[in-house]
Amino acid sequence: MIESLHSPHVARVKALIGSKGAKERREQGLFAAEGVQCAREALTSTSGPQLKLLYGTETGLSKISELDLSSVEIVEVSDAVMKAMSDTVSPQGLISLCYKPDSDFAELSATGSSRFIYLHEIQDPGNAGTILRTADAMGSSAVITSPDSVDMYSPKVVRATAGSLWHIPVFEGITFNRVDKQFPSIARYLLSSHATKSILDISVSGDCIAIFGNEARGVDAAALGASVTEVTIPMAGRAESLNLSAAASIVMFTLSSKVAG
Repeated sequence: MIESLHSPHVARVKALIGSKGAKERREQGLFAAEGVQCAREALTSTSGPQLKLLYGTETGLSKISELDLSSVEIVEVSDAVMKAMSDTVSPQGLISLCYKPDSDFAELSATGSSRFIYLHEIQDPGNAGTILRTADAMGSSAVITSPDSVDMYSPKVVRATAGSLWHIPVFEGITFNRVDKQFPSIARYLLSSHATKSILDISVSGDCIAIFGNEARGVDAAALGASVTEVTIPMAGRAESLNLSAAASIVMFTLSSKVAG
């Protein structure tokens, strides 16, 4: 068991979750995922990010005792070491060190009923993680992010996905121009506060992509360099606007039901 706060293991994990974590994650090809749910997904998933090793306290490991850990590299640590490694106030006693998927966007294909999600310069980790989690729940085919969007493997994003990061493909740093070239005939729906067309009034057939812009600035349709249909969410109440992840959830549910129908 590791009990020293000066262990290289502590430094390694802290580097991946610290302020310069994006650079470390990119260079090492690894990310850290905290918690029981992420550990379960990392241990059982065959398609998502693969597990390199698992850090766990005695209590943390007991929470996944029903899983077969015989082929897993486990590093047991003390409660104090886990707390030093953790990015959370109340650690659950498990940190999974996983390989970042080497996803090739060129290999992503549309099936005729694909639902893609495109995040344009999204900055808030909670929003990004929640949108990915909802995309998973709604049966979306992939989540694609633009350059200058939040790192989808940062600790807060990973935590907000609640394990869905292992269920749906993620492609980072993809310009919309590249999306347009790869899927020239796909239906494109941009959520915009300036739109006059309700999301409820569109008719969807075939592949489609929902586009969500920056929390503060949104996204100018012209800046995407491709033809899009701007849509809005009708609101009967007095709220001026919705949180991005809440609005995205409504759009994804609506598109999912229309495509499914």
